[in-house]
Amino acid sequence: AGDGDCGHTHARAARAIQEWVRTRPPPAAPAQLLSALADLLLEKMGGSSGVLYGLFLTAAARPLLNRNDLSMWADAMDAGIEAMQRYGGAAPGDRTMLDSLCAAAQALHALRSPDADLLPVLAAAVQSAEAAAEATRHMEAGAGRASYISSGQLLQPDPGAVAAAAVLRAVLEGLRS
Repeated sequence: AGDGDCGHTHARAARAIQEWVRTRPPPAAPAQLLSALADLLLEKMGGSSGVLYGLFLTAAARPLLNRNDLSMWADAMDAGIEAMQRYGGAAPGDRTMLDSLCAAAQALHALRSPDADLLPVLAAAVQSAEAAAEATRHMEAGAGRASYISSGQLLQPDPGAVAAAAVLRAVLEGLRS
């Protein structure tokens, strides 16, 4: 969905994560895991996506410190999104990865319920993210690389939104297996 740059950047990140996992066990503590992933993506992913994911993961790690309940994941998502918005300047509706992430975050708020079940909530979050990514097809780009292109030429969903939804789908599938 785009010129290929976003896909190449995400493929580079995926290869770096695969190599990292192959060479050493990732930290078991959620906050340390997200912090380590942030450092890895900042170093290896490149592009604005690498910076934004690094900011997201660094901020998302903070609510995970010294907590062990499902609601911490909703708080982490909110913290990551807030950091991306503050430093990246985009908002939901700007036709960026934030559209997918914000849709997923809304679904993840169900984790704050005392009887929340992680996998069904995460599955709903992934579906919301994928629907939001598809909805970017019809949006005017207000930020990001697409904002430099005539809206008449934007015929595909936003690549960053598609990629963010794909990352969330991979997390879900990894937890299911």
